[in-house]
Amino acid sequence: MTDTTDLDRADISLLLDDVSGSAARLGATLDVLTDLKAREPSGLPGWSRGHVITHLARSADVYRWLLTVARTGAEPGPRADAATLDRALRDGAQRDAAGLVTDLRRSLDRLLDEATAMPAERWPTLVTALAGWRHPAWYTLHRARRELETHHVDLNLGYTTADWPAGYVTWALDESIAALAARDFPIARIEATDLARAWPLAATGPTATGPGHALLAWLTGRAPDTHLLSDLQLPTPPTWPLPPAPGWT
Repeated sequence: MTDTTDLDRADISLLLDDVSGSAARLGATLDVLTDLKAREPSGLPGWSRGHVITHLARSADVYRWLLTVARTGAEPGPRADAATLDRALRDGAQRDAAGLVTDLRRSLDRLLDEATAMPAERWPTLVTALAGWRHPAWYTLHRARRELETHHVDLNLGYTTADWPAGYVTWALDESIAALAARDFPIARIEATDLARAWPLAATGPTATGPGHALLAWLTGRAPDTHLLSDLQLPTPPTWPLPPAPGWT
């Protein structure tokens, strides 16, 4: 886990490019969305594709709100709580395809505009996630990218975990495994064969080996462990996502 001073201006620029790329790939997928497809089930239990798209739009609004707080030092208006977001999800999911996609694109554009307007000296400012944990403003961009990549897969419209960029997979594995290690996840070692990376976690327990995207899909609850090799039965990962470890105070 990095601290609040670890990202310089070049790192921020690259991260912004990554978020923009994730948004562009999602937008290309949604170009073919129809009203019928919007109402069909997604990969998430109980959620249609309309639910996933609405969730992405409202999440982008939340991330923009956090960046505005970091940039200005003041809240730009009342913060949406969990109940408000749940109502927005239920109501928004019923819209037609055009309404869903237009809303999401507008929210993502506003998020990227706010990020572009952030002065370099404000990126280390700590903000607070709705769940209560704190992180620097630049970590909001990582959260946005993770949200876009993961829920793009959840839409079940042809984008799979194998389409995740290697750079994203490496970052997300680093983050997820650090959080699991801090919570004593009962596994000895995780190895991504295609990334030439391995993460030791515990002195005893099973090992999990496979392509990075398959490991990340398992750890995030997007796929079973059937595509992984292990010497023992693998444990069930906790609910994703976990707060970063060790985190910031």
